[in-house]
Order: sequence, then C-alpha cells, then structure tokens
Amino acid sequence: MSRLFKRTKILATIGPSTNSAEMIMQVIMAGVNGCRLNCSHGSNEERDQQIKWIREAAMKKGRSVAILQDLQGPKIRLGMLKDNHLDLVTGDEVILESAEGFEHEGGLTVPVQYNLAEKCRIGEPLSMFDGKIKAEIIEITSDTAIKVKVLNDGFIMSKKGLNLPDTDFGGDILTKKDLADIEYGAGCDYDYVALSFVQSPEDVLKLKQLLLSHGSTAKVIAKIETKKAIASERNLEAIVEAADGIMVARGDMAVEAGAEVVPIIQRKLIALCRKHAKLCIVATQMMSSMVDNPEPTRAEVSDVATAVVQGADAVMLSDETANGSYPLETVKEMKKVILFTQNHSRVAAVNRDNGTLEAIYTAISSAAARLAENIDADVIVCQTASGVTATTMAAERPNLPIVTVTSNKRVANQLALIYANSAFVRPYSEEFGYDLARELKEIGYLQLKDGVKDLTAVIVSGDKNKVGTDTIKVRKI
Repeated sequence: MSRLFKRTKILATIGPSTNSAEMIMQVIMAGVNGCRLNCSHGSNEERDQQIKWIREAAMKKGRSVAILQDLQGPKIRLGMLKDNHLDLVTGDEVILESAEGFEHEGGLTVPVQYNLAEKCRIGEPLSMFDGKIKAEIIEITSDTAIKVKVLNDGFIMSKKGLNLPDTDFGGDILTKKDLADIEYGAGCDYDYVALSFVQSPEDVLKLKQLLLSHGSTAKVIAKIETKKAIASERNLEAIVEAADGIMVARGDMAVEAGAEVVPIIQRKLIALCRKHAKLCIVATQMMSSMVDNPEPTRAEVSDVATAVVQGADAVMLSDETANGSYPLETVKEMKKVILFTQNHSRVAAVNRDNGTLEAIYTAISSAAARLAENIDADVIVCQTASGVTATTMAAERPNLPIVTVTSNKRVANQLALIYANSAFVRPYSEEFGYDLARELKEIGYLQLKDGVKDLTAVIVSGDKNKVGTDTIKVRKI
C-alpha cells in the first residue's frame, strides 16, 4: 500500500505558466503538495488571487496544501535594460549605477536596484545573471555608482540578480520591501514564510518576532545561500535549531560560496533537519531543462533521486513551473522519480539524539516507527494538535505512509510539506485517528494488501487534557 504514497513532497513555484485556476488545479492534482509565491515578482492582488485558487484546488482534492511566501530579501537586481538584453565581452568596463527611475538606454552604464557604492570595496568579486557573468570591482565612481571589469564573454538581462560574496552588507537582511510584504502577508493565508540570505540564527528569530507582532501563525523557513551561514558547523546547526525549516537554496549558494560546496552542504542540512525534526526543502534547478524540454536529463533525474535517498522532506520547482513551457509535465516527471526511488531504495540513515527535542516525543516516535515496520503495518496514524508529533514521527523516516489528523487547519496545511505526511482536519475526539483511518479505508484512500481483510494501523496519540503524546496503539480496521 505504501507504494501509492509519495513520501518526499513537491513544492512548486506559481508564476506566469501556472497563473490560472485551471493550471493550479492541474499541478495540485498531479502531485504538488505546496505552492511557493515569490515576492520578487507580481503584486499583492495577484497573490491574493493565487491563494484563493490554491485553497479551492486543495478543497477539491480533499487534502491540505501548504502555501509559502518567499521574501525577496537583499537580492540585488539589475534594472530594466534596453531591449531586455546587453552583450558583454571580456575586458568591458561596466558602470552599475543606482538612481531613482533610471533606465538603461544603451551603452555600458547599467541601472541597479541598490546603491552598491555604499557597501563595496575595490577588488571584490561581483557576478551577474546567476553567475553567468564574472566581474571585479575596479572603482567607486561616485556616491551612487561603481565600475566593474568583465572577466568573461556573455550577456545580461533585465532584473537578473547580482551576487557579491565577499561584500559585507552589515547583517541587515530585511529590506523595506520585505517589511511591507511581511505586514501584508500576515493578513493572508500563508503557512510558511521563507527568509532569504540568512546569515545567523538571530536573523530567523527577528522574523519570528515580527510575525508574532503581526498576529501571523506562519512558520519560518531559513534559506541557506550565503557564505556566512555555512562558515561554521556551529552556526549552521544554530540556524537549523532557530528555524522551523530550511531551504537548501543551491542557486545563490553556488554563486556565493562555490558550486563544489553545494552537494556537501545539502547532505549536512538534510541530516541536521532530521536530527532536529525540522522541515528540509531542496531547491533550485532540479529539473531546469524542462523549462524548455518535455523530458528531464539523466543528471536531473539523479539529482532528484539523491535528495529522496538522503531523506529530504520536499524538492522544489522554480522556473520549471513558474515560467516553463511544460509545468504539468515537470510535476508528473518529478513524482515518477520520487515514487520509483522510494520504492527501490531506503532513505539513508542519520544519527539522531534528543538534543533540542523533548525526549518523550523522540522516544515514542522512534518506538512507533520500529513497531510499525516490525509488524508490517499499513499506516502510522498521528493525532496531533500542534503538529510536533507528526513532525517528530516523520524525522524517523519510516518506510510507510503517515496519516495525520488535527483539528487545526493551519497545522494541517503546514504538515502537507512534511515527509510522508498526509494531513486531514477533523473535529477533535479521543478516537479521531481511528475514525479517520476507517474513513480513508472505506473510500479507498488506504488500500488493503492482497488477500487481507483488515488494515493494520499504529496510532500515536495523547490525552487532550494533558500536554504531549504518550500513547501507542495497534488497531485492526
């Protein structure tokens, strides 16, 4: 029966290619478990409409779907270029100028959406268009402009990002735009907020306090993409502990810290998230060739499969579903890879300890997972109020589905991205885990093995009047 369930989840970015009720419905029905709304593009009105479409699609599918607000952060971007294109050759000296309302009219003076002259120093490296153009800062030409020397042939386009890995931006990662998006988003139906360019656990804690002050119940995802974040094992683990989840933002990480560090940092982050029972999303260029092609490359298939074997909670699609020509096909291909991989290879082991978790949650989850596999159970059922029980259970990476029941809709939506979890909202009762399992069996969502009449469920629960989970039951349904 576990073959029917995709344990590693799919998070898809909504953009022009999927910006309709019909397309959002199609990708969710095809296997998308969460939708990313990127604050770097689009308007608040567009996001309001997208949230409405996502919730309607989730209701039609009959299960929870997470919505993630991705803050732009101090992402430095080029302004608008003439004809949306500028060719550059080795040795060109380009002036990057910050000016209100300035637009490129030709030549090598290019607008940027940030005053680099205030932060940069001569000799520091700079790259444009996600690292496609390498350059070096050779002069601070004015209070609002710098001059860079181009080190390779290529081209740039409007609104593409700049990276300055050695430039000290003073730890101020929440921009005025971010603060406005946080305030507006607090009144929207967001389940997660992703914080860009995190450098320290203090960055995460600051955002959590801001969300609380605005009355938001969204959880915080820390995007790991800077040199400072990965500078030490201690800092990296402290960020994981402070956040509710991590996004391995491999695109900017490769440009900022070097492409060679990305596979090792990905493995470390997945292991740390499992150790501390935190959500881990692997992102960027997972199936990027499918922006223009109907099939993935073998390297991309291997990349997705590796994330599954390492135990990632979710894998993310960016341009593939936001701007690509084959968004629906991409989701279907990614789902095929996940299902085949999980059914033919077990998740890699990882050391876990009680570290920052309450010992009782860890002990009960570990015992329930081992019991379920030892008795060849069909499903693990978690009754939860806060989601902690289901998240801790998922950290064990059991080789079978987890069905979670809660009376809190926000918790159910957040669990939609957690490994192996299928979350449902039902009014609380002492037996609502058993009742849900029976209901799902009757409608065929949970299917029996051949020749077996009863479903075997391991149910993890607690007394509503007590704090925490304290009971494991084995029930035939």
